[in-house]
Amino acid sequence: MPHFAYKALKRGQVTNGEIEAADRKEALRLMDRQGLQPIKVSDAGAGVTPSKEATPRPGNKNGKEKENGEASPTEKEEIPEGPIKLKRAEVVMFTEELSDMLAAGLQLEPALRAMESRQELGNLKVISLKLRQIVRDGNSFSNALNRVSPSFGPLYCSLAAAGEASGALDTILKRQAHYLKTLQELQGRVTLALIYPAFLMFSGIMVSIIFVTKLIPQLTALLESTPGAEMPMGAKVLIALSGFFSKFWPVLLILLVALAILFKAWKDAESNKPAWDRIKLRLPLFGRVVEYRFFVQFLETMANLVGNGLPLLRALQLTRDATPNIHQRAHLDEMIEMVGDGRSLSKSMVRAGIFPSLLIDMVAVGEQTGKIDKALQRAAVRFDKELNNSLQRIMALIMPAVLILMALLIGTMAYLMITAIFQTINSLSGR
Repeated sequence: MPHFAYKALKRGQVTNGEIEAADRKEALRLMDRQGLQPIKVSDAGAGVTPSKEATPRPGNKNGKEKENGEASPTEKEEIPEGPIKLKRAEVVMFTEELSDMLAAGLQLEPALRAMESRQELGNLKVISLKLRQIVRDGNSFSNALNRVSPSFGPLYCSLAAAGEASGALDTILKRQAHYLKTLQELQGRVTLALIYPAFLMFSGIMVSIIFVTKLIPQLTALLESTPGAEMPMGAKVLIALSGFFSKFWPVLLILLVALAILFKAWKDAESNKPAWDRIKLRLPLFGRVVEYRFFVQFLETMANLVGNGLPLLRALQLTRDATPNIHQRAHLDEMIEMVGDGRSLSKSMVRAGIFPSLLIDMVAVGEQTGKIDKALQRAAVRFDKELNNSLQRIMALIMPAVLILMALLIGTMAYLMITAIFQTINSLSGR
């Protein structure tokens, strides 16, 4: 069996030795179980007697058991192959746990090892194990995230890469955890706020169905059986619509589904993503939320990167990579070119044309005082408040909008039916 020479850390001291394993990956696993943190592992050739320190104990079967004869909690479970999907709550928990450990002074690999040994983390134990193995083999943490689970997403991986480049991975992850928790809380608030409007909308639809299928046909029969009764124009329109929907509702349903599928296909096409990103920024109310979210993310990321000593140009490039909106990313490309040509950040923001004057003024003051990272952070706090205000306005408008829509829909049909009935009664009493 091949032997591998290693140089590793054990209890803070550098140690050298050799270990017998089937391949390099198995050698790394054996070293991991012996508490050795690899610095360098190379093939020493077969037939060499392994060092006493590195040799697994006889009770260990190919290193798959610990010295006490029991496997570790992660090893007892079968590790699934391929990417693992996580819920948003699990991504938030992973980010919070890892950022807290890194902020406490742990290095990345020991922090992942500690998360791997936790009993209550579920899928996160397997995620931590896979991440640690990939990082231990010399890959970056952001690359490991991208390979292990699609649930982290391009934005998360780009921010992790920015944190690695600036040496502020714990700070970046803490802000990302805050951002994900904010999204999670927002979704919860939206869900709770939409329960009552959804109930009203469902009730309105059911009442409309009863109008169309029961009451309007009875009204039609009543008017037709009454000699000399004149049907109001509104009632004629309502009856015509009732007949149309009763006859063609399957076609309309298929048409709606087809339109939804075509819209999704158009939106997901690479050539149409810039146009869709521009449309999102112009939507009433929601466009302002998307815009403010970009401002907050841009300012927080730039503040962290510049504050940790990264050059302004490199910080802009990493922030550009962490921006999901393609339209906004194109403007950041223009800013990168201008900063690369020697322009200041505030002047490049003016030329980009996507930042408000207040934000640019705050950045310009930071440039003049030499504390641009502090200015960016203050601007991020201010626009984060604006973002929360925009979200609260949207939440406050949902209920009245649904109530007005239901009142118009049901009230119009009720008014037309009652008008038709009263005209029929008047025509009968006048005879």
